[in-house]
Amino acid sequence: MNFKRFLPHLVAVIGFAVLAVLYCSPVLKGKRLNQHDIIQSVAAGREVVEYHKQTGEWAWWTNSMFGGMPAYMISGDYPTSLTHKLGQYINLLLPDPANYIWLMMVGGFVLMLALGVNVWLSALGAIAYSFASYTLLSLEAGHVSKILALAYAPGILGGVILALRGRYLTGAALAALFLGLELYANHVQITYYLAFGIIIYVLIESVVAIREGRIRQLLLALSALGVAAVLAVGTHTTRLWNAADYVTVTTRGKSELTITPKAEPGAPAAAATTPEDGLGKDYAFQYSYGIGETFTLLIPNYAGGPSVSSLTTDSETYKKMTGIGVDPGNAQQFVQQLPMYHGNLYSQSGPAYAGAIVIFLFVLGLLIVPGRLKWWALGIAFLYIAWAWGKNFPAFNYAFFDYFPAFNKFRAVTMTLTLAQLPLVLLGILALKEIVDKKYSAAQLNRPLLISLGATAGFSLLMALAPTVFQSFRGNNDEMMLNNLEQGLQSKPLAEQVVAAMIDDRIGMLRSDAFRSAILILLVGGLIWLFVRNRIKPLVFYPVLLALMIFDLFNVDKRYFNNDDFVSKQAIQETITPTAADEQILADKALDFRVLDLTASFMSDAKASYFHKSLGGYHAAKLRRYQELAEFQLYRNLREPQTAPNAMNVINMLNTKYFITQLQSANPQQAPGPPVAQRNPGALGNAWFVETYRLVPNANEEMQALDSLNTAKAAVVDQRFAEQLTGLKIQPDSAANSIRLTSYKPNELIYESNATTEQLAVFSEIYYNVRGEWQATIDGKEVPHLRANYVLRAMRVPAGKHTIVFKFDPVSIRVGKVVDLVCSLLIIAFIGTAVFIENRKKTV
Repeated sequence: MNFKRFLPHLVAVIGFAVLAVLYCSPVLKGKRLNQHDIIQSVAAGREVVEYHKQTGEWAWWTNSMFGGMPAYMISGDYPTSLTHKLGQYINLLLPDPANYIWLMMVGGFVLMLALGVNVWLSALGAIAYSFASYTLLSLEAGHVSKILALAYAPGILGGVILALRGRYLTGAALAALFLGLELYANHVQITYYLAFGIIIYVLIESVVAIREGRIRQLLLALSALGVAAVLAVGTHTTRLWNAADYVTVTTRGKSELTITPKAEPGAPAAAATTPEDGLGKDYAFQYSYGIGETFTLLIPNYAGGPSVSSLTTDSETYKKMTGIGVDPGNAQQFVQQLPMYHGNLYSQSGPAYAGAIVIFLFVLGLLIVPGRLKWWALGIAFLYIAWAWGKNFPAFNYAFFDYFPAFNKFRAVTMTLTLAQLPLVLLGILALKEIVDKKYSAAQLNRPLLISLGATAGFSLLMALAPTVFQSFRGNNDEMMLNNLEQGLQSKPLAEQVVAAMIDDRIGMLRSDAFRSAILILLVGGLIWLFVRNRIKPLVFYPVLLALMIFDLFNVDKRYFNNDDFVSKQAIQETITPTAADEQILADKALDFRVLDLTASFMSDAKASYFHKSLGGYHAAKLRRYQELAEFQLYRNLREPQTAPNAMNVINMLNTKYFITQLQSANPQQAPGPPVAQRNPGALGNAWFVETYRLVPNANEEMQALDSLNTAKAAVVDQRFAEQLTGLKIQPDSAANSIRLTSYKPNELIYESNATTEQLAVFSEIYYNVRGEWQATIDGKEVPHLRANYVLRAMRVPAGKHTIVFKFDPVSIRVGKVVDLVCSLLIIAFIGTAVFIENRKKTV
């Protein structure tokens, strides 16, 4: 092997690491990003992580969130999966989050090399792909799995392209490696959207190959890719099996309810309780990018940037405020938090900016790049952008939602804009390849170059000179702001003047960025013009082009993700420091009970889960029945006075022993006090015997029965479990009968029961039985258990003294890890064979 041949590639990869660390330079001082989703993830997974530290075993179930749920999608390890362990190791090569940016660049670099692009342009494409603003905004928010999925996506595409171009084993091996790493990332939504694009490419190439009579070549390529896909997926059998089972009973699966919950004050929007399989349209398309707003890909401030922006004392708003007599200090404070965003979304952290240079090169590629790949790139770019429009493009997107398998499992479709960067960059780099390979003379390039400049720089200049022709610059929150200003200034005309000044500032922001985009495009256009006329050498052309690309993207990215986002490790730790209320609850050494944190939106906040077993949590795929219980019952329980009959029935059956509330000041003008813990005397404990039960025919009646059910004495059971209750005649004896929890582990619960006659026990544990994961025994003998009260477990308990055990033992874990290992060994052999044959070809 000629290592000198790979030296430029090694230099590029090292350069990517330097660039990533420079962008995240505070990591050199030991600082870290204070990422919301990462903090939530750490809190959610703490119980199972601590259990693993103590025992060396992963529990695969946690009671720390939503009363209890599988830990598959929270925390765990897959030691027999090669690609899983490889992905973990790669993440450690650089400090977080520089490692993820570096991986993005390496992934983009691999794709460009697979396309036959030289190292300089491959590096340019890698940078252009990695520093799209939406990508870095996702990283800043802590969406690490999404970034990893985006990082490995180009490698899969590169492998598929190589295989279909005749390098069967090399391409398939590359695809196998990157697909395995893609699945390690565990972001099904990005992988699903990526698969759409790749399948379309394969179909196009297959049709062409059949028409041209290259059937054998096509079959070899597809066979090799098929083996690659099977092996890559096989290394993640455990994870994918877990996810496939779990999703069927989450908010992304089918509901048995045909009724809708009553809207409760303060309750978050329902996740669409519908009988359809998947999410409801309103929920799925809640975040939809505006069609006109898509011009942010070219001009970052086309729609005003993030939801809240900071202006300077040179702004029109500040001048207007001080001009009408507002104190300069107050005016300066006012302009620090202004709603400058005026797009379709209700809120956003920043725009989807692809790069002015990227868009220019993409348009140029449409004019000068030959072949099918160009049209694929155009079509897929449009598809991803159109999906991001969501409800704003209903005829198109509702058809996908209604008819394409699994499309309705996902929400936040705006994330497709991060994938749109892939075809945009790909075609732009291919355009440069055509130019540097001298496929066009200077004269031949004049027309396409001028058209591209006109379409991009020309449009940008038009926006700078006549911005109000295309949009009003009014935002969704302007009316609210006008009302607030009217109250504060005691004058509607003055308030209208301030809002008008803010609109002028929005126009100014657009103008500034439009001129910026136009200048950058003209500079790159001029650079290309000089290069094709041999006025500058490649050693000048490439570095200047790289510098302009880096400046273009870094300059915008740093507006939203910069050094100010980094904090010390101590500051991050302080975000999960226990309060006095937490300490009080932690002093209670009872084996198992739950806590309801009312200081936050408990169904979308997992911080309480760091210290307690919480009724709430933070997860993208909650158990559907628990979500429905919250929408129909928990919010109602919290709203009704505690003196009302059964007002706390559901909260009590969930063994909610403590509430965390905010201490309110007697003076409404003062800020609320610290959190306090309040004990709930009505909590029913870990298990209890009921006096009676009621069978109901369907989920609707089961849910409605909870409205008035005295859960301490009665249970409601779905008719499907009637056979388990045949012949049961309960004879209550509260004095003599007892059942209590004697041992607690996340994945194993042991109870002792003592009863004079056969009883029906209700356990304050979430019922989960997709494939018999929770196995119950009485005195070591396996027995069935059933679901009661919509979400809880129940069991017939014979008379006498008995030991009852619930153990979580999924078959997907037991069998899956064996398949993981076998496929890991096979994928090593497959990739090794490909490398050996490739090297032998080069030495022959």
